[in-house]
Amino acid sequence: MAPPLIQLKDIKLTFGGTPLLSGVELNVSAGERVCLIGRNGSGKSTLLKIAAGLVEPDAGTRFVQPGATIRYLPQEPDFGDHKTTLAYVEAGLGPGDDHYQARYLLEQLALTGEEDPAHISGGEARRAALARVLAPSPDILLLDEPTNHLDLPTIEWLEAELDARRSALVLISHDRRFLTNLSRSTAWLDRGQIRQIDRGFAAFEAWRDEVLAEEEREQHKLDRKIVNEEHWLRYGVSGRRKRNVKRLGNLHALREQRRTHKGAAGTANLVAAEAEKSGRLVIEAKGIDKSWGDRKVVDGFSIRVQRGDRIGIVGPNGAGKTTLVNLLTGALAPDSGSIRAGANIEMATLDQHRESLDPKSTLAEALTGGRGDHVMVGGKPKHVIGYMKDFLFAEVQRGTPLEALSGGERGRLMLARALAKPSNLLVLDEPTNDLDLETLDVLEEMLGDYEGTVILISHDRDFLDRVVTSVIVPEGNGRWIEYAGGYSDMLLQRGADLKREHAKTAPAAEEKKEARAAAPSSAPKRRLSFNEKHALETLPKTIEKLQGEIAKQQRLLDDPDLYRKDRKKFDEASAAITTAQIELAAAEDRWLELEVLREEIEQA
Repeated sequence: MAPPLIQLKDIKLTFGGTPLLSGVELNVSAGERVCLIGRNGSGKSTLLKIAAGLVEPDAGTRFVQPGATIRYLPQEPDFGDHKTTLAYVEAGLGPGDDHYQARYLLEQLALTGEEDPAHISGGEARRAALARVLAPSPDILLLDEPTNHLDLPTIEWLEAELDARRSALVLISHDRRFLTNLSRSTAWLDRGQIRQIDRGFAAFEAWRDEVLAEEEREQHKLDRKIVNEEHWLRYGVSGRRKRNVKRLGNLHALREQRRTHKGAAGTANLVAAEAEKSGRLVIEAKGIDKSWGDRKVVDGFSIRVQRGDRIGIVGPNGAGKTTLVNLLTGALAPDSGSIRAGANIEMATLDQHRESLDPKSTLAEALTGGRGDHVMVGGKPKHVIGYMKDFLFAEVQRGTPLEALSGGERGRLMLARALAKPSNLLVLDEPTNDLDLETLDVLEEMLGDYEGTVILISHDRDFLDRVVTSVIVPEGNGRWIEYAGGYSDMLLQRGADLKREHAKTAPAAEEKKEARAAAPSSAPKRRLSFNEKHALETLPKTIEKLQGEIAKQQRLLDDPDLYRKDRKKFDEASAAITTAQIELAAAEDRWLELEVLREEIEQA
């Protein structure tokens, strides 16, 4: 194995009397792609800062291969006194680096380089920070939430850019799809220590669940052993004093082991306070238009939203997603067209702009509105401490000012505020920002159980695939189209990814469509190639074979004692089922694509 470019050994760090990192080990070799996973507050960002040399641990060693270059992307970049984004990016270059890369990457990220860092949006700040760390082509990239504030086309561009580079990566992200596509090994930071597997994020969740289940079984065995020893202590102590003293000492050791065991963190208890059912029709829009100056944001859009629909809205930043939502919910009047709201609508909203909260106010004040000790949840009072615990806040955080909360904690706070209000229509703007994977799982389950209607804006592809029933996408020049299914279904139906800087490319796309429409009808008819015909015939057998392989490996993994009895066999089965699932998804997508093509050719 290649020597590590960076090595952290026995890293220990304590904040406020509580150990955050307890003997953490992390090695990263050339070209390695590591995703760093952990709950909010587990110390991931702190560990990344230690790896970057920005934080000094209480104990342990940090080794960096001589001559290796490291670049670190923080969650909140500091622009210092730089006057332009170009100056900020060029300041990160080394003596031998190519300054052209700074301008090239800024252009790729839709920045001119002349922007004043003091007056740019969160998305622009994130893109400038990405250009700064990518421009030198470092040996190691340490990226803390690189997709935050980015729109979907930019996320997909970044994914392709990182995949093409030779740099070693350590990634912290809540974006499952991003981690799945880029990672090759997984480091799980849990209760101050790291467990690591040489497989990407796709294998992580099944492995984590098995590790926690095994730990729970071991704790249950420990509890039974303590009960047996205590029974002996009460009824079995007699004679052979020396042996009994030793056994009593063992009992004390078992009790101490049980007392000091730090269990896995719980999960948030996300429950939306639901109002009475709305009417069957929730929103009906007919031919609505909206312009800002000379720019057409919405042009002739129509939709019927019915109770129980889960609608996702995606698109590049600046495409008008928030404007469209405000039109549909009545917060903004259209220039023309009509919007009708259904009967008995009770709406709750989650705004992505968390700056609306007073940073000096406390957590309890933000939940109670500064009035008393109770939160009104679904019209009924609930003590603020109990409601805080539902969203994984500790009692001691009651008086914590909001400016001291982490990004994930602020995200949970905004959810707590939004879900307390009785509703049958939830409007969520970037609800997944900064949430850890476990909280995302609970949010997905809550939205699945919610009996009302959901409209959400999100750049999280995996979240959209799991939650929504249709996706609304901008097609340029103010045109919006609704596609059935999740994000992946939308891509399949469109036959193309969302375009970056879509508004600029849309006219050209329209010209191409018109040119195709005007083409002579005598053009040769499209036919399936030999390879396409062969794939259509053989893919069903391949799919059936992969399904059989998945079922076979799943039967092995269903054995709750497999991890303890045969760790190697468990790892092999986990790897095999992950590979088979990926191959199955690809085979099914390819077969569906070819089947649609065949039907189109036959109908032409």
